[in-house]
Amino acid sequence: MPNILFAARSEKWDDYERPLRDALAAEGLDHTLGTDLPPETVDYIVYAPNASVQDFTLFTRLKAVLNLWAGVEQVVGNPTLKVPLARMVDDEGLTQGMVEWVTGHVLRHHLGMDAHIVNPDRIWDTTPPPLSKDRPVTILGFGALGQACAAQLAALGFPVTGWSRTPKDLDGVLTSHGEDGLDAALSSAQILVLLLPDTPATTDLLNAERLARLPQGAVILNPGRGPLIDDDALLAALDEGRIAHATLDVFRTEPLPQDHPFWAHPRVTVTPHIASTTRPDSAARVIARNIARSESGAPLLHEVDRSAGY
Repeated sequence: MPNILFAARSEKWDDYERPLRDALAAEGLDHTLGTDLPPETVDYIVYAPNASVQDFTLFTRLKAVLNLWAGVEQVVGNPTLKVPLARMVDDEGLTQGMVEWVTGHVLRHHLGMDAHIVNPDRIWDTTPPPLSKDRPVTILGFGALGQACAAQLAALGFPVTGWSRTPKDLDGVLTSHGEDGLDAALSSAQILVLLLPDTPATTDLLNAERLARLPQGAVILNPGRGPLIDDDALLAALDEGRIAHATLDVFRTEPLPQDHPFWAHPRVTVTPHIASTTRPDSAARVIARNIARSESGAPLLHEVDRSAGY
């Protein structure tokens, strides 16, 4: 019977206790689940990286850590973590939420909705937007979230390019990889979507040099990670008009400080890290399935590659 420690901020326990118990029962797992188990008895930790648990050496019989977040950058480098770490990949909640946010904002910018929603001068402009087939979209980061977004946008008729560090394929989508592939992916991107993880290799990936490779008037959507963008370089490109708009859901510091220039910039939309949020019911089922797999001797789903950082 596995002992499972829930390690997250105390207010999350109320949200997750019942979904976790129900999901574990549905997997046929007799278990002990709690927030204050003796460390030496714990088999699995359901974990949020902002929890008080930071020293894993106390958990002498620990089998795995199951992250509640899609991002693992705050825990993957912890030198005391010696057991497998699984990130949260939740098609019902996280993935669907990301697909909806990305698709909604791509369509918003593609159709030029802002000009009609905010039109104080009552301008009657009958110029139609281009069709989706004439609006290339590039997605940087082609894991589960990137591929799901690409499939939805391709189904709407957008020519989609997906870029990743290593080669990947998806029917109906042009793919590229590596530094050479990145140049090509940026040069065609009228709308650029950032869905890369936060690693040393991706910090400031979108710097002044790479921003300059985008087509004049491109739009940037960042629901991935704040450090992917050099903020000063982005503000300069927006001020110069080379980038038409940036819709940003993630930031280096969150909540975004009240005096940050993104708030007041007329070409920036700030959303408060809502693009993809863990939903307790569906996340609990992912966690319970992984524990059941581990208990049966099967490998964990979505295990983190420590060398890559995700």
